[in-house]
Amino acid sequence: MQAPILQKKLCNFGGTLEFYSHPSTSTHSEMKFSVFRPAEARTQRLPVLYWLSGLTCTEENVMQKSGAQAYAAAKGILLVAPDTSPRGLGLPGEKESWDFGEGAGFYVNATRDPWKKNYQMYDYVVKELPALVGEFFPAETHRQSIFGHSMGGHGALVAALRNPSLYRSVSAFAPISSPMQVPWGQKAFNGYLGSDQSTWEQYDASRLIGAAKTKMPILIDQGSDDNFLKEQLRPELFAAACEKAAYPLSYRLQKGYDHSYYFIASFMKDHFDHHWSHLK
Repeated sequence: MQAPILQKKLCNFGGTLEFYSHPSTSTHSEMKFSVFRPAEARTQRLPVLYWLSGLTCTEENVMQKSGAQAYAAAKGILLVAPDTSPRGLGLPGEKESWDFGEGAGFYVNATRDPWKKNYQMYDYVVKELPALVGEFFPAETHRQSIFGHSMGGHGALVAALRNPSLYRSVSAFAPISSPMQVPWGQKAFNGYLGSDQSTWEQYDASRLIGAAKTKMPILIDQGSDDNFLKEQLRPELFAAACEKAAYPLSYRLQKGYDHSYYFIASFMKDHFDHHWSHLK
């Protein structure tokens, strides 16, 4: 495996915030990710928390806007955030809409042309990136968890539910947790996977809950004033699936909050506390 190339390094909360690029074998393209290393990483290996961002975001958003590094520093956790898709490939339609293509990989392994060669974001997030982090960073790979926002919340839930042996915990902010039943998910799944909906189920957290054999407690925060709540997110569908499967879910509807990073920053500490209870 080729070592990632450091693009930028900043002092941050007593540790370092680093931005990397590397040639990905999953996406057959250059991929980017960010890593926050707490001070303890200079002398010891640390547990890892992966953040998956939402539509249009990059590896920088969570580091710039959420305040997450402060909580990672306090608890001694490596925080890793990948980009949301391959970029600059020149694929037809990759930049035609903000909710499909570049910046909107949806954390699936595409099976349709022209996406299937490069848009293998599920494999990238679940397999390749953790392997790279384990080899080149001071990470305790047997202690890792995952969380995310919106499209990234969808990705985090799917990754954890399909791979309970890989993650200690999972949480999400305003996730697209029932993508088969909302326009964002239907658009992405049709485009990347085709019209056969039986192939969609492996990427729908509400469908995966019923088959989950390991019950990993889930924390979800959702803003009551989120303008995507009723049409695109539909968290009540996921909550109903959890109740039917007797799956432990802490779902919190936060009054007055929207879909933005102001919302995320307000409750980021709670999510770190949730993950630390399983990682420590």
